[in-house]
Amino acid sequence: MIWLCLALIVIAFLVALPTTAVIIRISRAAGALDTPGIGGQVKAPPRPVPNTGGIAIILAIVLPLLAGLGLFQRIDPAAAAEWRTDFSLIPADLHEHIAGIQQQTPLALLLIGCLALLHVLGLIDDRRPLGPFVKLAIMTLPALAVPLVTTLIPSMSETRLLTLLDSRVGGAWLSILLTAMWFLVVTNALNFIDNMDGLAAGVVAIAGSLFMAAAIVRPQPQWFVAASLALMVGACLGFLVFNWPRAGGARIFMGDSGSLVLGFLLAFLTTRTTFYAGRSADTAAWYAVLMPLVVLAVPLYDFASVVIIRLSQRRSPFVGDLQHLSHRLVQRGLSRRSSVLVIWGLTGITGVTGVLLSSATAWQAILIGVQILVILGVIAAFEYASTKGRAA
Repeated sequence: MIWLCLALIVIAFLVALPTTAVIIRISRAAGALDTPGIGGQVKAPPRPVPNTGGIAIILAIVLPLLAGLGLFQRIDPAAAAEWRTDFSLIPADLHEHIAGIQQQTPLALLLIGCLALLHVLGLIDDRRPLGPFVKLAIMTLPALAVPLVTTLIPSMSETRLLTLLDSRVGGAWLSILLTAMWFLVVTNALNFIDNMDGLAAGVVAIAGSLFMAAAIVRPQPQWFVAASLALMVGACLGFLVFNWPRAGGARIFMGDSGSLVLGFLLAFLTTRTTFYAGRSADTAAWYAVLMPLVVLAVPLYDFASVVIIRLSQRRSPFVGDLQHLSHRLVQRGLSRRSSVLVIWGLTGITGVTGVLLSSATAWQAILIGVQILVILGVIAAFEYASTKGRAA
């Protein structure tokens, strides 16, 4: 399984890399460059840099995914059982999962449709900035569509959080609502953290790699989830070559057409992943379902802190400014590149501890929770102390 995922990372990387280079040239020729944003938005002065990198990202994810789905539809599961290989990118037990992968095709097509809608929304907003409530209304459509459609159509695998609520009156609808909220929060959190060169792509690559590892090491690996995460990681790495926080600045931004796609895809795949296997009373306990919150602790902290700051200033939480975690670290004395690297590192630290929840005992889970709170507390204390020092 690991070799297959590594191969998919390479494939997505090799699609994203040249595609991004071509898009840079086309976008410059067409004048598709970064914009000042909507009225009232405060952002760094726009650089003459294309903000169309999301096109390369979605192509690097969707094209291999469609090719893989088409290939698996042509495979006879019975014939695949005869495959025998000593070493191959194709795992020897693949035939046991082909039928299940084929059944995931309608769900995958629903996902691709939602990603396409958000991608188009991002492309439009990157060219002619839309109002925050218009964007939020459109983003709500796919966020509700996934849990609703997968619940109402029996042949599709349900994609909802806390399905254990179904036994209660109205529990299924509460689960649908919570799932939609999760989609919106994660999508916006990744959109918010796309505010410096390389930041969002690096965070998604790190988080995606950790979620992929969690999906692989399970007793029953989750093929569709792991493969999709591998494609997402490869797409981010290929794009990151041109979005790297170099001295002269990035050569391209992903724009909303990329950040909305990555955020929604990450929310979808974390919802599809079964973190609680229920193997025993001591391992894979209920608290493993908190893994996504822990792995994504840093972007979620950035999202929550920015919303609180803006509301305290009686400003719309969805009108951009320079008060994100990365900006606040720069204001405290770090360089922009150092700020990005620090956030990458924090994402890696919280992410690794989050993955450990899937096999942690109760006491280990408590220690992991304390560690995450300490990390976020240190960040907050550093920001407060620096602000107090500057004020003095």
